[in-house]
Amino acid sequence: MSNIDLLGRRKFIAGLGIAAGAAMVAPAMAVSEKADGVKWDKEVEIVIIGSGFAGLAAAIEATKHGAKDVHIFEKMSYFGGNSAINGGLFAAPGTPMQKKEGVEDSVDRMVNDQLLSGRGIADEGLLRHVASHAVEALQMTLDAGSEYHPYLQQLGGHSVARTYQTSVSCGAGITQPLYKECKRIGVNTHNRSKFEGFLVGNKGEVVGVKMRQNYHFGEDQPGKVLNIRAKRGVIMATGGFAQNVDLRMAQDPTLTADVGCTNAPGATGEGMFEMFRLGAIPVHLAHIQSGPWASPDEGGFGYVSNYSIFNLPHSIAVSRTTGQRFMNEIADRKTRADAELSNRDEKGNPVPPLLISSFKDSKAHPNTEKVIKYNVGWKFESLEELATHFGVPLAGLKAQIAEYNGYVKTGEDKQFGKDMTLAKNKMIEAPFTVVRLWPKVHYCQGGVKVNTKAEVTDSFTGTSITGLYAAGEVCGGIHGVSRLGSCSIPECMVMGMTAARSLMNV
Repeated sequence: MSNIDLLGRRKFIAGLGIAAGAAMVAPAMAVSEKADGVKWDKEVEIVIIGSGFAGLAAAIEATKHGAKDVHIFEKMSYFGGNSAINGGLFAAPGTPMQKKEGVEDSVDRMVNDQLLSGRGIADEGLLRHVASHAVEALQMTLDAGSEYHPYLQQLGGHSVARTYQTSVSCGAGITQPLYKECKRIGVNTHNRSKFEGFLVGNKGEVVGVKMRQNYHFGEDQPGKVLNIRAKRGVIMATGGFAQNVDLRMAQDPTLTADVGCTNAPGATGEGMFEMFRLGAIPVHLAHIQSGPWASPDEGGFGYVSNYSIFNLPHSIAVSRTTGQRFMNEIADRKTRADAELSNRDEKGNPVPPLLISSFKDSKAHPNTEKVIKYNVGWKFESLEELATHFGVPLAGLKAQIAEYNGYVKTGEDKQFGKDMTLAKNKMIEAPFTVVRLWPKVHYCQGGVKVNTKAEVTDSFTGTSITGLYAAGEVCGGIHGVSRLGSCSIPECMVMGMTAARSLMNV
């Protein structure tokens, strides 16, 4: 065996209280092993595990800087991972659209917004690094052919409008163009290829990986395991673990299988586990974010999520038992998710609150038609009709809407301090569109510790693990307690690009 104490590290992981989750997602996973005497089945220049935003950006950036033999491995049958089904929302400071719309923004302002949401434990250095390069990442998507709506959005916790959204209102509007660009420039892509562990040298450096071919998610796996040498290094872009119920329950027992999840099925965390076994530092695993814009009336991310994100700045969220507002509709995600979860009856059963919008304003988003068509949203011609349908006290609801419309006129929300900039001239009036809100597990702030070079830190030495880089949701500690919406895509892409630059020594 190598001089790495792998047994000791397994005990270290068990001490985190996550061993049960590891066993669940990968009962036959081999622990990383010494490469001496290994028969190499293939030798490549760069190995990238994962084909989401981070992996695709890393491949393009590495090739841009001279890499000739880049390989992306994806365990699922399709490329794009969880990134393909996310909301397609991209925040960046100092963008062309901000300049066009007269929005004043800066790296400092974006970082400060995120630090506030992170509640004191976010990594300012990493946030600043991402914000400083976000426009470069945005440009990479544009160069690849991504298209965006011709307007900016101001998401919860952001002090200004700085968020682009793909014209298809999902992450595929970025992953598909990036994937096509990868193919155009000669990046090698392999699907149904499952990462099974690292191969390490005598000094603990990562020299290769074990990859299982012909992998079919959730089935028996007869595929052959190949030993692949990575001459320059390995970039781990394997995403989060929101679909690993055992692991998320180990951190928060309330996040049972009954709690909905917006993530793709493959978000189960095996790559993260293997980095822990290798010695990576776990950071913030217990901080698991729920999306406060999700609906209990559809599965996954669905249509309502993007509909809500667009409409929250100029809509009201009300309790069905009182007809009154109970939160700032564009506070940070944790604040809103906690507020929504407090909507319960006297027995403690959930009573999902309502998001009420004026149809004339909501219809500007393409998902409005879909939420009504697929019966996950409703259109009402009168307030009386709305109140009767949901059993909301009409008098309380009328009084709340009248009060809120007063705030629209004055530009000051005296109830919850909501920034009314994007609510200007947008009264809540008939006809109405309504959706129900209830949080779903969406994003894992926890993962492995990395630095601003995307190098993975070794828990035993405090230095970087040679040959190993990580980017995207598999990394932890960047956002702290709560990540602001639309900040994951720039983080994934910037850190993927950073890993590539570090690996190529540029």
